[in-house]
Amino acid sequence: MSNLNQTPMSNRIHISLFGKTNVGKSSVINALTDQNVSLVSNVKGTTTDPVYKSMELMELGPVVFIDTAGLDDDTELGQLREEKTIDVLNKTDIAIIIVDSVSGISNFDVEIISKIKEKTIPIVGILNKIDLKPVSDEELLNFERKLGLKLIRVSAITHLGILDVKNSLIKSVPNDEDKFKIVGDLISPGDFVILVTPIDKAAPKGRLILPQQQVIRDVLESDAIAIVTKEFELRETLQNLNKKPSLVITDSQAFLKVAADTPKDIPLTSFSILLARYKGDLNELVHGAAAIKNLKDGDKILIAEACTHHRQSDDIGKVKIPRWLRQNTGKDLQFEFSSGFTFPENIKDYALIVHCAGCMLNRRAMLHRISSAVNANVPIVNYGVLIAYVQGILQRTLAPFPAARLELEEDLDI
Repeated sequence: MSNLNQTPMSNRIHISLFGKTNVGKSSVINALTDQNVSLVSNVKGTTTDPVYKSMELMELGPVVFIDTAGLDDDTELGQLREEKTIDVLNKTDIAIIIVDSVSGISNFDVEIISKIKEKTIPIVGILNKIDLKPVSDEELLNFERKLGLKLIRVSAITHLGILDVKNSLIKSVPNDEDKFKIVGDLISPGDFVILVTPIDKAAPKGRLILPQQQVIRDVLESDAIAIVTKEFELRETLQNLNKKPSLVITDSQAFLKVAADTPKDIPLTSFSILLARYKGDLNELVHGAAAIKNLKDGDKILIAEACTHHRQSDDIGKVKIPRWLRQNTGKDLQFEFSSGFTFPENIKDYALIVHCAGCMLNRRAMLHRISSAVNANVPIVNYGVLIAYVQGILQRTLAPFPAARLELEEDLDI
C-alpha cells in the first residue's frame, strides 16, 4: 500500500506501552496485531528508543503502537531512555501498563501510572506471563491494590486474555470524533466550499499537502461539494458558480490574492487556521498573534515545525516568517528553529513561539506544546494565524469563529 492511501500517523489513535525491561511489551504488540511487528528477545533492553508501529487493529481501525524502552536501567543511557519514554506521554491517547507475574511490580510502574493519571490518559493494565507463573484471584487483587489499577491476566505467548485487552482498548477510545471536525461543523449538506490550493513547491510531486487532503475529505464526508482551484483561477471560478459558496479556504501564503478576489460577503479562512482549531486551541493562538505588537529589539523567536522537509530558497519558516515579523514590528528580532517530534525545553527563553499547522502531530501532542508555552507565559501562534495577522486580514479570516475573533478584538482593543 502506498503512503498516499495510508491514514497519516497524526490521525491514528496513539497507543503507548509502558513497563520495565523484559515484561513483554513487544510480545503484547505482536499478540494484539497477530503479526510479528516488534522485535522480541530475551536480552534485556532490546527496545531502546520508542518504536512507532502503524497498524490496523480490528474494531479500532488505524492505530499507532508506541513501544517504549524499559525503564529500570540506572545507567546514564538509561536516564536518556527514560526521558524519551516520559515524553511519549505527551502524544498518548491510550496507555497500556504491563507488569509481569514473574518479576512483580517496580517503583517505575507506580510512578508512570501516577504520571498517566495526572494527564487524564485512559489506562489499560496488563499482568503478563501468566503462562510462566499463574496468578490466583487473591494474588491479582494484591497486584491491583499496589498499582491502584485493574489488571487483565494475559499470556502474550498463548494469547490468553488478548481479546479482553482489545475490548478494553475499544472502550477507552476518546469519543470526540464529532467534536473535532476540521470544517464539517461550519458547513451544511449541499454547500459549495472553494479550496484554493497553490501548488506548493515543498509538497511531494503529484500530491496535495496533508492539510488540503484532510479538508477535502472532511467536506466530502459532510455531504458538501468541494471545488478545488488555484489562486489565479479563483475569480473565474467564483464567476462561473450558479450559487454563492458558503466558505472559501485558502493556503495561507495566497491570503492577499485570495482576499482581494473573494467578495466580502463570503466567509474566508485558511487551511492552517482550520488546523489550529482542529489540532489545538485557536483562541490561544490568536492571543499569541496579538502579542506580536509587544515584541522588542533583541527578542528571541522560536520557529517550530513538527516535520522535517527539504528547505526551499524562500522557505516559509526559515525565510518568510522572519522577514514578515521584522517588517511588521520594525524590530531587530533573533530567530531560532526546531523541527521534528522534539520540542525545546528552554521555551522560557523566547518572547514568542511560531508553530507550524501541526499536521504531523496528533491533537494531544499539539495541545501539550500549546499548554507548555502557556504555562511558561510565552505567547504561541501558528503559521496561518500569524500570516493573516501580519497581512492585516486576521479579523476577516476569523469570521467563522466568533469566540476567537472576540479574543483578538479584546487583545487589540478594536
